[in-house]
Amino acid sequence: MAAPPSSSRPSIATKTGDDGTTALIGGKRVPKHDILLEAYGTVDELNAAIGLALADAKQQSVIMPLRHVQNDLFIIGALLASAGAPEKVLASLPALTSIHLQRMEDALASIESTLPQQTSFILPRGNRAAASLHLARTICRRAERRVCALQPDTIHTQPLVIQYLNRLSDLLFLCARLESGEDEPVTYG
Repeated sequence: MAAPPSSSRPSIATKTGDDGTTALIGGKRVPKHDILLEAYGTVDELNAAIGLALADAKQQSVIMPLRHVQNDLFIIGALLASAGAPEKVLASLPALTSIHLQRMEDALASIESTLPQQTSFILPRGNRAAASLHLARTICRRAERRVCALQPDTIHTQPLVIQYLNRLSDLLFLCARLESGEDEPVTYG
């Protein structure tokens, strides 16, 4: 049985959200149903789905880029969760840069070059890794929609976040195809 938490160590259960609000980076409190929380909560869900897919992934050309993606999604989550924060706080956060996007585009091109050209729709199934990657792809599309729904004055992130999520769904699709291996493709029709 685990020992109770030490009184000198803060607990994860702060109880400050018991009133239906949560704090953004910078301290501003917003309702838990706020569209901003929907956006970064969906990014968090996407990150967990990618983690699940990685648990079953076999291909190094899938595993390595998705490990980078998981770190990049933390940056995106921080950018979203810091909307309205003071400039001093924003300056302390990591940035999503064109280098992050280029790294993903390079992985996308590398994987795509190894796959046969797609000539029909592919059903989202296959082995566990492929199916998990298809699920992550659909969560990524939802995250992209949530971020796009944010008002421009609410979010200070550059268009790079939307570009990144858009490319990521493509990468996840290709990763699913690659992980399907000999099971690939299960086509529609």
